[in-house]
Amino acid sequence: MKHSLSLKIQLVFLHLLLVVSIPVCAQSIQEFTPAEQQSISVPTPGLFDRSDAFEIDFTDVAKGSYSFPLPVGKAELVNNNSELEITTTKGDAVKAMFGGVVRLSKNNPPFGNVIVIRHDNGLETVYGYNAQNLVKVGDRVKAGQTIAIVGGEGLRTFCNFAIMVSGRRINPAIIIEVHGHKLHPQTLTFRKTGKRIEVKTHRVRDNMTDFKADPFAKSSTIKWNLADMKKSQWSYPLPGAHVISPYGQNRGTHIHSGVDIKTKANDNVRAAFDGEVIQSGPNGAYGNCIKIQHGNGLVTLYAHQSKNFVKAGQKVKAGQIIGLAGRTGRATTEHVHFEIFFCNRRYNPNILFNHERNQLQNATLTISKSGKVTSKKN
Repeated sequence: MKHSLSLKIQLVFLHLLLVVSIPVCAQSIQEFTPAEQQSISVPTPGLFDRSDAFEIDFTDVAKGSYSFPLPVGKAELVNNNSELEITTTKGDAVKAMFGGVVRLSKNNPPFGNVIVIRHDNGLETVYGYNAQNLVKVGDRVKAGQTIAIVGGEGLRTFCNFAIMVSGRRINPAIIIEVHGHKLHPQTLTFRKTGKRIEVKTHRVRDNMTDFKADPFAKSSTIKWNLADMKKSQWSYPLPGAHVISPYGQNRGTHIHSGVDIKTKANDNVRAAFDGEVIQSGPNGAYGNCIKIQHGNGLVTLYAHQSKNFVKAGQKVKAGQIIGLAGRTGRATTEHVHFEIFFCNRRYNPNILFNHERNQLQNATLTISKSGKVTSKKN
């Protein structure tokens, strides 16, 4: 009797489990209406409910959060610049551009097997002419995840790719470098005006990464708003350091040409910005010295390292460890001697960095071709 009761309880529990589980699985699919699961171009519900516009920032995209649909393919704009035709080799894998949820996955003539992904950033992407779809409606995918095997038409192997905002196609070249496959570093504003979607770009010209380009090619002066720089674009040379000798200090035989900052022996010295190493090695009183050329006519110098990790000609990223703090050369304690130059003229590093906070100054610099620099607080 007890066994019979126990069995009944187990059966009731199993029944409840099935009743609860089935709607959960169905819910992941039914979050899209039948029209959304059948039609390629449909409005995105709620996209413009709170505002008639939204923005997407592509200026600092995290690694792994973007993928070109066919990384080794050759892309060309087609159909009045509303789509990309990406040609490649048979059997190649089609990748999701951003993270999101599959809204449509079916055979949809004349585009063959089609996938539409609704991305977390508000965009939708379309992948057509697939030989085989590998995801189904409701699946959550990551950027770079394989979602299909490339197909094509006749003897041609290609993917027909489009980007949509609320069911309306936009020129993919607004977002992607068609031949370079990279995202344009910019902020995009998508505004709904009646039945139209207007796209406005706010392109970022980053002189700090074009460190070999002439920043004064178009003008004799440039403005550099330090507040516009993202955290990934700069680094304090010795995080956590404090100043032990300021710029311009009278040392009897000479005026101090930089600022001395200190933490502990053999602490990590970091590149202040992206750039190219133009000097690395012993340099008299500087000891082990590193010079890095950046954009905007800027060069930074780091001295007295116990060890340098970079060589002349090497490209470095902001925050990259370039050496270890030491006391080589004319130094009485382990520290980093830090200098800055604009167009070969030396300046107080204070115009770039707030040393108390180890942060960039909240200021806009005006830099002239002659090397004159003025700073204005924002």
